[in-house]
Amino acid sequence: MKTIILLFSVVASLIFLPKNTSPVDGFQGQAVYISKTRMDLGSWGARMSEEQKKQMQSRLKNRLEKTYVLNFNKEESIFDEKEKLDAMSGATDSWGNNFAAGEQYKNVKKQEMVQSQEFYGKQFLVKDKLAAMEWQMGSETKQIGKYTCFKATATIPNSELTWYSFSWNEISTDTQEKREEKEAAVDGVTATTEVIEIAEIPSTKVEAWYTLQIPVGHGPAEYWGLPGLILEVSAGDTTMLCTKIVMNPKEKIEIEAPDKGKEITKVSYKETIVGKMMEMRNNRGRRRG
Repeated sequence: MKTIILLFSVVASLIFLPKNTSPVDGFQGQAVYISKTRMDLGSWGARMSEEQKKQMQSRLKNRLEKTYVLNFNKEESIFDEKEKLDAMSGATDSWGNNFAAGEQYKNVKKQEMVQSQEFYGKQFLVKDKLAAMEWQMGSETKQIGKYTCFKATATIPNSELTWYSFSWNEISTDTQEKREEKEAAVDGVTATTEVIEIAEIPSTKVEAWYTLQIPVGHGPAEYWGLPGLILEVSAGDTTMLCTKIVMNPKEKIEIEAPDKGKEITKVSYKETIVGKMMEMRNNRGRRRG
């Protein structure tokens, strides 16, 4: 069955190429996505009235609902958020911006990415390989606008999807590990223990819908690697849906990788964030003391 689906994908990608375009010539396009995230208030939400929940959602709307643009050709793409002002304060979300994804360039042929990140006023240029996506191709279809889409699923490590973000739990976990290391040190000699069990890697189940009518391997955010443009993707509490597509616009789209900032890998960037936040927390504690 998988062989039949893949064969159909190749044939369909040739049939549905946009007019005046050959597989060799390539083409350009622009896709607009709306991202919506469900807000989980947990046990705290159980003590709130429905009116309080609505007020909370209204205040956090600029974090929960965002608009993105993906410009692409056959091999390259640029993905970035449309900056949206907070309707209540008239200001951008400065705290959230420190841990939000910046402008992202992907080259699916070379399997490389370049992402511009600003963290508390310092500019970084994150260069790395594209996240590995082991898609399971399905035969289920649905219509998104005028495009017929096929379903695909994957399980992706959280570290590949959220390397630019931060959670205070990361500091707690790091501190706990260091505490255990100190406790294991006896008479100045650190005890070593052979680890037999392999720790489970935190991961997220992802559901994507792609169309063979636009046969490129691009998608929003970190997602890529399917035989057609990804028009919808759901991961955790967030869903991104394509609401507009313009193929071969009259004005040529310039697709260039960002080139300003300190070059760094995804792993090193994550370590930089966690280290800085730990430093800020420790400094705040010393001032209180």
